[in-house]
Parts: sequence; C-alpha cells; structure tokens
Amino acid sequence: MKTLKFDEKFVGPILAGEKTNTWRLFDEKNLKTGDEIEFINKQTGETFAKAKLTDVFEKPFKDLTPEDFEGHEKFPSEKEMFETYSKYYGKQVSSQTPVKIIHFKLL
Repeated sequence: MKTLKFDEKFVGPILAGEKTNTWRLFDEKNLKTGDEIEFINKQTGETFAKAKLTDVFEKPFKDLTPEDFEGHEKFPSEKEMFETYSKYYGKQVSSQTPVKIIHFKLL
C-alpha cells in the first residue's frame, strides 16, 4: 500500500475532517485518483489513518485557485508558501513549479 507522511501538526486536523487535501511536489509515488493510502505520522512513523484519493491533479503554483486551498492550510503570503515547500523538499520552489493537489476521504 502506498503511504503519505504528514507532520504531527496535521494529524489532528486530518482526523477531525478539517484538512481534506494535501499538496505534493516531485511525486515519485505516481499517486492517482482511486488509490488507497496509509497516512503516516512523520515524527513517530505510526499509521494514523487510511484514506482513498478522491481527486488528484497537477498544475503550476501560479495557477492555484481559491478552491485549491479549501481543506488545505493557508499561507500568509506567496513568498512564505514557496519558502515552506522549498524547505520541505530541499529544492527551490517557484510559481512555475508543478504541485500535485490530492483530495482524500478517510476510510
């Protein structure tokens, strides 16, 4: 089964149904609509949920719409968003970088 790791700060919001999508860059897992995924707490390594991917699509950051932010954490500025993802992935992220938007439903 494919897995996705989440920082511990997102476990509660995911389990409460507040966070219903995640964004991933440089997807080496070939995630697609219909996949069933285990969610892993990045800090503990423990599975905290299973989910089905209900919609998966990719677009450059510059083409994100307000709807793409629904069910996802917000950023104070575009600059901070790029800095956050650059830190997560260890690569420079810009408005041209493709982002995979992954909507999920807990099982």
